Amino acid sequence: MAEAAAGQQRTHAAPQGRAARVKQWFVRAASDGHERHTLALVTKSALAATVSWVISHDLMAAGSPAFAPFSAVLIMQVTVYQSMLQALRYVGAVSVGVALQGVLGLLVGPHLFTFVLMALAALAIGRWRPLGSQGSQVATAAFFAFSTYVAAADTSERWSQLGEIVVLVLIGCGVGVVVNALVLPPMRYRSAEYGIHTLAHSLCELVSDMYAAMREGKLEEERTRHWRQRAGDLGPLAQQAHASVHTAWESTLYNPRRLWRRHRHRTSFAGYRAVVSALERVSYQVGSMARSLDQWHGTEGGRSHDDFTRAYGDFLASLAHIADLLSGLDEDRLEEQARELCQAAGKAQECRDRLQEDARNGSLPLGDPGEPYGVLMVEATRLMDEFQYACDVLQHGVDEATRHPRRGGGDG
Repeated sequence: MAEAAAGQQRTHAAPQGRAARVKQWFVRAASDGHERHTLALVTKSALAATVSWVISHDLMAAGSPAFAPFSAVLIMQVTVYQSMLQALRYVGAVSVGVALQGVLGLLVGPHLFTFVLMALAALAIGRWRPLGSQGSQVATAAFFAFSTYVAAADTSERWSQLGEIVVLVLIGCGVGVVVNALVLPPMRYRSAEYGIHTLAHSLCELVSDMYAAMREGKLEEERTRHWRQRAGDLGPLAQQAHASVHTAWESTLYNPRRLWRRHRHRTSFAGYRAVVSALERVSYQVGSMARSLDQWHGTEGGRSHDDFTRAYGDFLASLAHIADLLSGLDEDRLEEQARELCQAAGKAQECRDRLQEDARNGSLPLGDPGEPYGVLMVEATRLMDEFQYACDVLQHGVDEATRHPRRGGGDG
């Protein structure tokens, strides 16, 4: 993995200028990255809008055909499931807004007082939690409906045009969902891996800095304070990793690409969820360890102290190796990587056992609450448990994939 990545490193600075940057963007769009997903979403949105316009304008000759393409683009989401969910919410919000205006218009008439009542009611209903982010569309639809209602010549025409708004929204949402589901339906399997990569890489970098300094006994205040600050940045990365795994799982819902042979076994992300949760707990433990080290100033050195910091550095080095392996997680190589991770976890366990034995046999005050030795030993145990759990989860996913080839890989 590292060799492959190294072979793709740029050897010369990229050319500048607007034309050069545009060309580079399209080159990147040819790969499976953010640019490619952006280009696909823009193209699909344009296609859905065009189809909706043809249906509403050319076939139906609707009075307000723009409602259909607007609705189609609005519900074009990153996953098929989100498109369907937002379509239902949007249709519901528009229907409520239009119905609200119709009822108030029938009871009160097309007057300013009607608009005030309609605006208050629509804005209040729009805060209803089940409508989610589409709640604001209740008021928007009601305002458009009021404009249409006032401009109509008679009651029959008013109701006809209000009904047409709902029909056009249904057409636009239907076209948007169909296009998103059938034209390059988005799959985000790799986003789960990307989230783990980012979090694990950040952990690896921080723990690597820690173990190198501890081996050399360099625990000055400026260094440990910086570790503590970096450890605080791991929390948002863990949240992003959770979101990435959720998006990956959500992309499989109602997605016809799941029926393809290459995707049939990838139906669950329980293993990745467990790994992210374990790494999130590791982040908390690293933060606690960084706080302990940051408070470890003024301690007199000695042979036992120096031996402890060196041994602790060796233990952290073994954990950094596990984090490095996790930062290169690849579903296509999961069986091999799970085996490497279990071997690395075994070596880390040996380092922790040696650290614990040396600490017990030494003269360090492990039970003194004023010294950090005991706390660091507790953190070492917790860190080892979480890394071991992450490795075990991945190995379990590989074992399940071996026993159930059609279901297994996605669990990892």
